[in-house]
Amino acid sequence: MVSLFRVLAVILAVMGCIALALAPGMAQAQEYPTRPVTLVVPAAPGGVIDRLSRILAQRFSETWGKQFVVEHRPGANNQLAAEYITKAPPDGYTLMVSPEVTFAVNPSLYKRLNYDPFKGFTPITGLVIINHGLILHPSMPIENVKELIELAKKKPGALNYGTFGAGSTGHLNMEMLQSMTGTKFTAVHYKGATPALTDVIGGHIQMMFVSVGTAVPQWRERKVKFIAVGAAQRMPLLPEMPTVAESGVPGYEGVSWFGLFGPPGMPAPVVNKLNAEVRRMFADPELRSALDREYFTPIVGSPDELTARIRADEPKWRKVIQDAGLPPQ
Repeated sequence: MVSLFRVLAVILAVMGCIALALAPGMAQAQEYPTRPVTLVVPAAPGGVIDRLSRILAQRFSETWGKQFVVEHRPGANNQLAAEYITKAPPDGYTLMVSPEVTFAVNPSLYKRLNYDPFKGFTPITGLVIINHGLILHPSMPIENVKELIELAKKKPGALNYGTFGAGSTGHLNMEMLQSMTGTKFTAVHYKGATPALTDVIGGHIQMMFVSVGTAVPQWRERKVKFIAVGAAQRMPLLPEMPTVAESGVPGYEGVSWFGLFGPPGMPAPVVNKLNAEVRRMFADPELRSALDREYFTPIVGSPDELTARIRADEPKWRKVIQDAGLPPQ
């Protein structure tokens, strides 16, 4: 009996220690946020990630009564923003909205990164999938992907396409298309999607992959041809648009996604509070309508699901980079 009491006493003591250890984090989560929060965006203003981040910042600010400020830190294929975040205090007041490129592409694209793509961040939640559309200048004598492939095979390298940076999704989506079809196009790299799109519309380059939300308005106004989406299946919001896969490239899937991240070592209660709030806001019909207008597909989930998504994507993009013969920079 005495031994049993001793065991119970030890258990109670351990539980008490655990409670004391968790108490500061729980209190911090209850109070969070007590001051403005910076939402870092690894891209220039005006793009799809900027629009998504501003939607999030507005909703966070309205819910918690503290300002969430969008701060742009473009450069080096997201490396500047990533390095900044990985060195920030892990208190939840510096967060980042980032695409998969930061974590699943850059490790294969660069010899050395100033951040650890797996251990250098706290994953909070996935946000949205961005489906990409293949658009062309209206003068192109092409109406579908099959015709594009046929023309490219007749004239290897003669057709050029715009990207929003070497190693960007817009670049790698086209490299993947070339690898799967035995074609060759010429890349023209820009510092963002907007200048590349401007040159497609102006006829200075022939085509590009760009987010569907960006492509549709230009297509509706007949400024570009829109011939296919990179999604695995036709999009419910755009059912008339065929996929690249069904247009002669079986198995092709060229999409991007964004997630919410913080510095390494963030307290679990703060992570959970942020995660729960994103889930709540994404369940709001008004916000879902705003996401639909951008053709975003929500992928909100647990931090572990976000980590699993990164680990699943990394070998896919590593193969694309290797097949394209892109030397590590």
